[in-house]
Amino acid sequence: MNIANLQLEGLYLALAAINNALVEKGVLSREEMSLALRRAEQIAVGDDRMDELSSAEREAVAFAPRLLLLANDRAASDPASFSELARLVGQTKRPHPDQL
Repeated sequence: MNIANLQLEGLYLALAAINNALVEKGVLSREEMSLALRRAEQIAVGDDRMDELSSAEREAVAFAPRLLLLANDRAASDPASFSELARLVGQTKRPHPDQL
């Protein structure tokens, strides 16, 4: 596996832990965190350059906010590993308008 991919896995898990700590400290609610991550996903897939990207490239851009959103949703009840979260991202992704 590419070392950069492993570094990104660690970064995503670190961000998920920081997000969870912000919620646990009362800085943000789970709902506020979810809203922020949903906005990030919408910005990622709504970027003007998205028309120039393939479906796989669009999915790659949206992967981080989607993974962090799932981590936020699961953090309170059942924290998940990176591989579990990545699998869930694949299972829950919505088709891009040009894929309908």
